Amino acid sequence: MSIVVEHEKRRRDILEKALDVFMEEGYENATIQKIADRYGITRTTLYSYFKNKREIFNYSIKELLIKVEGDIAQVRKDKGLNSAERMIRVLSVIIDRLHESRRLLLVILDYLLNLAKSGADPDDRVRRRTLKLRHILATLVIEGIQAGELAPMEVKIADDLLYGILEAAIFRLTVLKHTTVEDLKRSAALAVRRLCASPGPSKADRQGNPR
Repeated sequence: MSIVVEHEKRRRDILEKALDVFMEEGYENATIQKIADRYGITRTTLYSYFKNKREIFNYSIKELLIKVEGDIAQVRKDKGLNSAERMIRVLSVIIDRLHESRRLLLVILDYLLNLAKSGADPDDRVRRRTLKLRHILATLVIEGIQAGELAPMEVKIADDLLYGILEAAIFRLTVLKHTTVEDLKRSAALAVRRLCASPGPSKADRQGNPR
């Protein structure tokens, strides 16, 4: 195994231990020393992988977003899907990733709550982190409208709807402690289908005959 690969593997192993510490201590009370102790290395050794606990936290979020963006890229490559199917699949894979990363989501929630208590704006932090994801969702809506597969609509409103579904998933996983997201994925699929363009009038409608 190359030195670079080994270094990255160890960074990811440290992340797992750091999440345990963040979960038990809370973000504010977690320290580099506690993380080093949990992983079984010295604080000096830990500094060769991460500068501080903030970098560990940010790296964890970055890793999640990279996975999500990779999943989305795979879905978008599937030319056999129409616009609605693509949006449903994208929401589904994101919700699955959120479910898989619920420990990290709990740490993020704890961090944001402490941020709000300090007088900072947590919404601004979240917006900056999710800007690319929201752009992808908006692009999917635009592509669907241009293809005539989605009804004409204000893109921002549709984007807010799709993003709101993901926020609901995070709320259920962190605050409500749900262990499954299958019902939410079904709701997401229903919401997307509601955005689809209505089919044209049937032959019976055009002739004024009852169905």
